[in-house]
Amino acid sequence: MPKFSSKRRVNHSASEMFDLVADIERYPEFVPLCSALKVRQRMAKPDGTEVLIADMTVSFKLVKESFTSRVSLDRANLKILVEYLQGPFSNLENRWTFEPKGEGVCDVGFFLSYEFRSRMLALLMGSMFDAAFARFSTAFEKRADAIYGRPKLASS
Repeated sequence: MPKFSSKRRVNHSASEMFDLVADIERYPEFVPLCSALKVRQRMAKPDGTEVLIADMTVSFKLVKESFTSRVSLDRANLKILVEYLQGPFSNLENRWTFEPKGEGVCDVGFFLSYEFRSRMLALLMGSMFDAAFARFSTAFEKRADAIYGRPKLASS
């Protein structure tokens, strides 16, 4: 099963980065391969976690696939968990962590594992998915710079 993980230090606060990643309805504006995203349902759990059921459409050239997932937004612990519900995968899990590292600085952790249900789709989309996921961290960091402003470099 293909897996991808990264940890990047970014010059934005953990809460800013959490909010940016949690704003899934904006993904079609900047996330590689995401052509559409619709939140079907929002639920607040007693522990303060917000749970979304969302449909995401990914497309590349002539291939277009949609899938449904459950997105758990744990603001108190600065964690996001995405669990696959239905679509072209046999398995998909995505986790985000946001660890404060000082004022206006945090480490963003990203983990993804996935497996296509169809061997043919895996052959068609697999290498392209790997390349796109490798660009995810950069896409979110650029989006944070655009929304929150580029961090100022310390003068020497």
